[in-house]
Amino acid sequence: MFRSTLSLHCLFLGIVSLTACDAATAATYDPLLISETSEPIDFEVTDSSRKREIPLRVYLPKETNPQPVILLSHGLGGSRRACGYAAKHWSARGYVVVAMQHAGSDEAIWKDEPLRNRMAALKNAATVRPALDRFADVPFVLDQLAQLNQTDSRFKNRLDLDKVGMSGHSFGAATTQGVSGQSAPGFGQRFTDRRIDAALMFSPNRPRRGDPKAAFAKVSIPWMMMTGTKDTSPVNDTTPEDRRQVYPALPKTIDKYELVLHDAEHSAFGDGRGKASDRNPNHHRSILALSTAFWDANLKGDADAKAWLEGPEVKEILDEKDLWQFNRAE
Repeated sequence: MFRSTLSLHCLFLGIVSLTACDAATAATYDPLLISETSEPIDFEVTDSSRKREIPLRVYLPKETNPQPVILLSHGLGGSRRACGYAAKHWSARGYVVVAMQHAGSDEAIWKDEPLRNRMAALKNAATVRPALDRFADVPFVLDQLAQLNQTDSRFKNRLDLDKVGMSGHSFGAATTQGVSGQSAPGFGQRFTDRRIDAALMFSPNRPRRGDPKAAFAKVSIPWMMMTGTKDTSPVNDTTPEDRRQVYPALPKTIDKYELVLHDAEHSAFGDGRGKASDRNPNHHRSILALSTAFWDANLKGDADAKAWLEGPEVKEILDEKDLWQFNRAE
């Protein structure tokens, strides 16, 4: 980890204490400040061994030198367009964001169904087989990105695949958990991809079977969880209390963070469906600020971002009734 030029300058002069210097530099850090980005690029990659096509949407930052990569996994019934507000912001902060679309649990399962059948179609897709397909999509996409980084003129030498983050909402959060350290009964850590350096879950999921502490005992990278006090599942019986079982079950040997947005429903972490009057505009602002600081701290090694994330400035972003906690690795 490194300190900013200002922080080093403070320490060199000896004019303030280390704590005061960190506070001064954190105050200059702004996770909501963004630059321009280009239009996302849509294309498909094909896993011939599984006869499976994976649509991708890639958001490139304006920087042309290698930048960290964030994989993004949609929720049940979603697509590569999901959480576009977050993908655009992260890209504008200097990340290559790669949104994946998972056949078998994407929008195709409900789009052609009569309205009365759509919920049943979603429930039928919330099973083990689509989850296993999703877990296998992640390493395949990472392998494909390594090839594109060498051979495709659109992406050549623009991806820093030594710094990879993974994120997702709902079923995408479960996907993220499965490939970033969660153990499953009968599978262990079979799906964990060691190339992933940090993980961020929107609407995290406690394991459906077994002890949460056992499921998360071997997680070894930083995790951030975001949920809401009304974050129930429209498909199953998951409650906000279920989602909050993830944070305390994680080991104390990792940096871990939890944000609980007051009155935020499941849809708060998506792109804003429903009437604008029913949404709290500060929810997306809080999500973007804290997620960006998390990525900056853990994928870019930005000490100012970490100081901001673990300092009093976060409270200035959040609403009064929002809950925020974190644990520094022991």
